Formats: sequence, C-alpha cells, structure tokens
Amino acid sequence: MADSLTPKRRSENMRRIRSKNTKPELIVRSMLHQMGFRYRLHAKDLPGKPDLAFRSRKKVIFVHGCFWHQHSECQEGRVPSTRIEYWGPKLNRNQNRDRTHLAALQEAGWKSLIVWECEVKDIQRLVQKLRLFLE
Repeated sequence: MADSLTPKRRSENMRRIRSKNTKPELIVRSMLHQMGFRYRLHAKDLPGKPDLAFRSRKKVIFVHGCFWHQHSECQEGRVPSTRIEYWGPKLNRNQNRDRTHLAALQEAGWKSLIVWECEVKDIQRLVQKLRLFLE
C-alpha cells in the first residue's frame, strides 16, 4: 500500500513521535503515584535510561510501545509490509538495544519490568502486575 502522505509530511509526523512522556507512560506513572509508589524519571545513570526507577528497591520499569519494540504478542508489533529493507533492521536494532540494556541492568543487580503499550488498556490487570513487581 502506497503512503498517502508526501515525504515531507511523513517526516513531520515521524518527528513528533516522542520517546519520553508518552500517553502510556503517563498512565503508568499516574497509576503508580495513586498506589503510593515514588520513583525517578528517565535515570540517565542507568543503562537504557529506564522510564521509571525505584532506587531503594533496585527496580526499573520500561514502558514500551508495541510497534517500536516489536511486541510479539500484539498485532501492533508486526513489521510494516512497506519498506521492509528499512523497518526490519531498524526494529531489530531496537530489540537488540533493549536486550543489551536489560542484561546490563541485571548484571548490576537491578530487576526490570517491561510494560507494553497494549497492557495499559486493561487497568486492573496492570495494577496487579505493577504491585506484584514492586512489593
């Protein structure tokens, strides 16, 4: 399927995609705050700059977009059928970088949790997952 946008317009759209303070991340942060947990944001001194760091517990949470991090259990996590030669390697690099960061955190004694964008839709289940991880 051909792109309905001009290359300039597509570039402008892609430029607006944020890596921090995304809607799923804000929802998770709000939930954790309501649950009484306090955290640090985007800890630059930790591998991968986790979205949320709980230093006293040595635990971190990454809130991953299903597309950008290739969530295998979600339809959004599939590689686009157009420009496979571009998207395939790009998304593979993202996955490899994620694995490297998780391994470095584990080696440093940190426990990690990945919250997928699609998991934010089921709030009650997500609350249980977060509570189980942090307590």
